Amino acid sequence: MTSTDAKLYVGKEDLSEALVTGWRRISDTVQTVTVEWPDHHTFYTPIPGSYSPLLFTESVRQALALVCRTSYGIPATHRMGWARLRSETEPAALRTTGVPVRAEFRVTHSSVTRRKLGSVHFVAHVEGTVGTLRAGSAEIHYSAHPAAIYDRLRGPYAEAAHAFAQAPAPTTPLPARRVGRTDPHDVVLSPTDAPDRFRLRVDTTHPVLFDHPHDHIPGMVLLEAAGQAALATSPYPATATAFDTHFDRYVEFDAPCLLTAAPSPAGRGTRVTAHQHGHRVFTSEVTLTPTP
Repeated sequence: MTSTDAKLYVGKEDLSEALVTGWRRISDTVQTVTVEWPDHHTFYTPIPGSYSPLLFTESVRQALALVCRTSYGIPATHRMGWARLRSETEPAALRTTGVPVRAEFRVTHSSVTRRKLGSVHFVAHVEGTVGTLRAGSAEIHYSAHPAAIYDRLRGPYAEAAHAFAQAPAPTTPLPARRVGRTDPHDVVLSPTDAPDRFRLRVDTTHPVLFDHPHDHIPGMVLLEAAGQAALATSPYPATATAFDTHFDRYVEFDAPCLLTAAPSPAGRGTRVTAHQHGHRVFTSEVTLTPTP
């Protein structure tokens, strides 16, 4: 696979952010995708010695973008979106080694539903390994829409450059170490008058989270925000190692999005709920693993 292919398939303008390096068909429903993680990533290595679990998720996102186009014939012009994502990772497999790391992802689609007007709805299960170590797993419910249908769904927000330009100046970030970061530029939350409520902080100049204009705030930003909200309310140092996230609505650039973190009703982890324009836009059950 050439770097040009990677750019086309995974939706990154910066080719160094295209992690996928190849793929192989196993059957009509199963493919393997190889990725390479750099020895150090400017965003996904938040603390020395470890990759962020969301580097695993970003790799899954790119693997699905590749597979749905190469194996299922989805045109590059179709717009992809998530409805639900469940993921869990193994910290032992996410340790940096001082050299680039090769990971392999086995992608199995249990459902592919094609609609009459061209939209396709998928359910995928992904298992990731690094050498002999299990890196994690994910289940993703996602869709791919033709441009005409997507534009109709998005209405006045359909044009990415215009929607992107509506983002206000970034608000004041939370203290970086409170959310497991060292650089304030990587913080995606701002404080409010309540200790368990936060405003989504959108910095469209961030070279990883926004490397090209979007018509809405990307799912990877929302996952990072959910993880940071869970860490900000945690009584102990931790890493967000598992997510179960439902994406209810698109999160827009032109209005504040408020996140509330509370103990999960199930008794494990933190439930993060986000609202915008008076509507719930996503919820995420975040599992934290204590760190030394």
